[in-house]
Amino acid sequence: MFSQLFGKYLVDKKIISDADYNTAIEQQLAVRVKLGTIAIADGLLTEEEVESINKMQMQFDKRFGDIAVEKGFLTPEQIDTLLKKQGNPYMQFIQALMDASKLSATVLEKTLIAFQKEKGFSDDDMVILKNDDIDSLIPIFAFSAKPYVTDLSGLVIRNINRFISRDFYIDRIKHVNKLTYSNLASQKTVGKHSICLAFAEELDAGAFGLVASHFSGDTHTEANADAFDAICEFINVNSGLFASELSQNKIDMELMPVSAYKNQTVEGDFYILPIYIENHKLDLIIAVDSEINLGETPFIYSTKDNIVYDVKPDSKGSVLLVDDSKMSRKMLQTILEDAGYSIIGEATNGAEALDIYKQHKPDIVTLDITMPVMDGIEALKQLLVINPNIKVIMITAAGQQSKLIEALKIGAKKFITKPFEKEEIITNIEIVMNED
Repeated sequence: MFSQLFGKYLVDKKIISDADYNTAIEQQLAVRVKLGTIAIADGLLTEEEVESINKMQMQFDKRFGDIAVEKGFLTPEQIDTLLKKQGNPYMQFIQALMDASKLSATVLEKTLIAFQKEKGFSDDDMVILKNDDIDSLIPIFAFSAKPYVTDLSGLVIRNINRFISRDFYIDRIKHVNKLTYSNLASQKTVGKHSICLAFAEELDAGAFGLVASHFSGDTHTEANADAFDAICEFINVNSGLFASELSQNKIDMELMPVSAYKNQTVEGDFYILPIYIENHKLDLIIAVDSEINLGETPFIYSTKDNIVYDVKPDSKGSVLLVDDSKMSRKMLQTILEDAGYSIIGEATNGAEALDIYKQHKPDIVTLDITMPVMDGIEALKQLLVINPNIKVIMITAAGQQSKLIEALKIGAKKFITKPFEKEEIITNIEIVMNED
């Protein structure tokens, strides 16, 4: 993050050009490859093992190296070797910057002193910045006396670095009571604490499309319905992780359905952490135990209603997918169809699921827990009334343990966790399909 902060400072002061800055960043990112990539190149890990570790990072807020060691993929000594090969980010950027702009080391050193003074960074802050240590950087930029604001900011920033882009930087957090936006996606958690997590962009300038593209793997050039769907799934991952962390301290939280808004105003008591991702500004909004009104009219971005397909003659069985996220349904559909199953239908909430089930009687229903209109728990209860022997597999994100336990007690057969693991899905589907 130091590279982006200092680089933009140099551009603003007209010491280097935008072209010089972009070239230096591209060169630095090309050199500073991810640990997983180095491990694959060195023959220490396979692509499948790296992908598995990456997915576990979406379930547990831990570093790649920590998970690799905990799960027995690598030793601590191997991680140290990989980190040394990854190199020092500060020196990599300075070298790339000197190559791109032809600035001398003396000029850069003088400018760095002026940068530190103008930004108000201490000597210790500068050491942390140069080391690109996100965990240590967060208290510098996102300190708040309000409980959980700094911790939640850190979790989101780490996940942006892991799953969205390494080309980003943040500004200092602000305590505000109003923000007018073009696009906003959010999720609230309720329980011992009321927490709201949201992303907003003040201008429709491409931040939503960029984040949605990186997270989903699809191309989104604007903040359309599919982009909102992907953004909301990314928020759901972060909310679920945070709720899961709180549950370890005996603080139970329940995830509410995600929501979206366009061209309105947030009002209340909340914090904004400005994030600049690949030159696109995105505002992280956090409210903890305070009144916040995100907007008056939600944006309905879900576009699939009661979609029904034909069952192939050679199919292993028919499956009804119930999830308010199109992105999640698409991923499940691809995995299951590749494994020989037929998707008989898609529903975005429990009420739609009941209608499709009554008409088409699929062999298995995959049922998301958190949905609008009718959630997975209520849908499960009503489906069991229709068919006491129904085969239902619950879809759950991190932070939904209590709801999951309730669903299994009521009569769900198995559960699948987000993010999806191909082998877990196929194994559970086959077990439930073959039950008498």
